[in-house]
Amino acid sequence: MSDPTANEPTIQQMFNLSGKAALITGGTGYLVRSMCRALAEAGASVIVADIPKMREQAQQVADALPVVGQAKHSVVALDYMDTESIRQCVRDAVAQAGKVDILVNAGYERVTSDWRDVTGEQFTRQLSNATGCFLLAREVRNHAVERGGPASIINIGSMYGIVGSYPDAYQDVSMASPVAYHCLKGGVLSMSRHLAVYWADDKVRVNVLSPGPFPAPNVDKKMVDRLSSKSPMRRMGKPHELKCALVFLASDASSYMTGQNLIIDGGWMAW
Repeated sequence: MSDPTANEPTIQQMFNLSGKAALITGGTGYLVRSMCRALAEAGASVIVADIPKMREQAQQVADALPVVGQAKHSVVALDYMDTESIRQCVRDAVAQAGKVDILVNAGYERVTSDWRDVTGEQFTRQLSNATGCFLLAREVRNHAVERGGPASIINIGSMYGIVGSYPDAYQDVSMASPVAYHCLKGGVLSMSRHLAVYWADDKVRVNVLSPGPFPAPNVDKKMVDRLSSKSPMRRMGKPHELKCALVFLASDASSYMTGQNLIIDGGWMAW
């Protein structure tokens, strides 16, 4: 009798990203730096992308990443608002790493106004991030098809793409959570499900990783305390708590998963 486990990959093999090249955008961001480290620690060659004026900081992120085996980390420029920049980003990434197996769409241009005073132009520009996210994903999908290999695309969402925010958490401390941001992240989630269906035959998986409350260190402590009171775990997330979820989605550990939204929120939406 043959052994049914003879060809079963091990956990170590399924989570291993050695030999893979991962393009990650918004690479200098607070949470994205940990995501870059996660990919590098799992063995991937990481291509750190950010807007041109952040190139020096992006290079610092790449230089600080651990190197596993033959991995090589690099930097490329990307502006989500510029279609040619998106195309050039993928061309440069392929030139640097030879291919792109993994895309993490984590960067976006922020809006600094909430529902009280956001202009139509600002709102529309914020939504243009979804356009850039799509165009970049399509470039990576086309690259994967041309080279005849699979790809994993991970779009970074947010709990605020699913639920509204608590007004009292922000009152008298900061502006409300921007309505355009909620609209953007909800759109990214819907778009990812749509693309997952259309690209499944191409062996291109599309999933979403949605963080809950992960405020940066410079956020007002009063607001952090208020947000913590809304969480079953009574605390905010730490950047490293996204690392394993990202590697899961990027690797063969999630090979039968596409069109899904993995939420890491400390139980925020379990109430």
